[in-house]
Amino acid sequence: MRIAYLINQYPAVSHTFIRREILALERQGFEVTRISIRGWDRELVDEEDHLERSRTRYVLRDGAFALLSALTRMMLTRPIHFTRALILAWRMGRRAERPLPVHFAYLAEACRIEPWLRNAGIQHLHAHFGTNSAEVAMLVHVLGGPKWSFTVHGPTEFDKPQLIGLTQKILRSEFVVAVSSFGRSQLYRCLEYKRWPKVEVVRCGLDASFFAAPPAPAPDSHRFVCVGRLVEQKGQLLLVEAAHRLAKRGVDLELVLVGDGEMRTTIQALIARYGLQDRIRITGSVSNHQVRAEILASRALVLPSFAEGLPVVIMEAMALRRPIISTFVAGIPELVVPGEHGWLVPAGDIDALVEAMENCLDASPEMIARMGQAAYDRVRGRHDIERQVARLGELFRAEIDSRSNTIFLPT
Repeated sequence: MRIAYLINQYPAVSHTFIRREILALERQGFEVTRISIRGWDRELVDEEDHLERSRTRYVLRDGAFALLSALTRMMLTRPIHFTRALILAWRMGRRAERPLPVHFAYLAEACRIEPWLRNAGIQHLHAHFGTNSAEVAMLVHVLGGPKWSFTVHGPTEFDKPQLIGLTQKILRSEFVVAVSSFGRSQLYRCLEYKRWPKVEVVRCGLDASFFAAPPAPAPDSHRFVCVGRLVEQKGQLLLVEAAHRLAKRGVDLELVLVGDGEMRTTIQALIARYGLQDRIRITGSVSNHQVRAEILASRALVLPSFAEGLPVVIMEAMALRRPIISTFVAGIPELVVPGEHGWLVPAGDIDALVEAMENCLDASPEMIARMGQAAYDRVRGRHDIERQVARLGELFRAEIDSRSNTIFLPT
């Protein structure tokens, strides 16, 4: 079966889970065409991502002239479909977060993508994230393209469902995927009860390499690692505050912030203000291999998020047998059980975060090892990529088989 994936930016350091999903679908017999709006010139650190880039078609790579040509061609050759898509783009832009011209740009992107799918004989289009990529996929279908679906991760979609037209996207799709039960509940809020069956849960997964690695005991150190984009929702500023409090008490600790992002300068300034440069290190963007090495070199992963979907890095740390310190946010409590796999604290509660970090530092090596093994068993049972993607593949096959008379043929 031939399907296409549409992502706003692919490949990317933060989108490794999409790469795993695509490759698992291919192992299960699907032919997957990768389409990305942008990302052809983004700096990459993983060889696997360089290979994925060579397999990906980029919508904006040929500039504005290619978009205008595609839009004009669609307007002349399919005027009825084009008019319907134009009206839909206008409706999506009336009360949206982004101005109306941006939604007309989405229409031009859809005009460029639709012939690619038709010529490739694509039977289904799947988008990741409920923001602009889902809108482009929706417009592709209105232009005459294949039926479509999308995966919602959060928290962006949950923060502003009206401004991104999330309900409209769900209603027009064949189905929508949530990555956790919490995510499903947020999508239920956008729908009438009778529409709830459109929402499916397919968890993100880890490939066999994570589970096949031999156990590596946590080092006898006081190092924590936090992996994630340096953005407000991840709570790194609160983590620096917690490290400052522990340091004032004379607690020996080291903190490694793995990642980069818009708040790096602000975080660095707070580190300097507290004189913690010898205790806190920011790595910037690093490869998946380096992320794994940083996790293995640490006592535990700490992620004090304010808002989330279900962080893949928590799954990765658990697969590497490291305890977790995180928050009672979104899908995290569905995976991490306090006292068994680590510690969970209320989001934004610095006192609770300090206490959890101190408890982790005081825990015996036997307790850390026991939590790490329980974490490994938990994530392996719930987030194996082959089992999760098998469920996603069932959804694609069921949708395609239900309408065999509408499959595109290559021209």
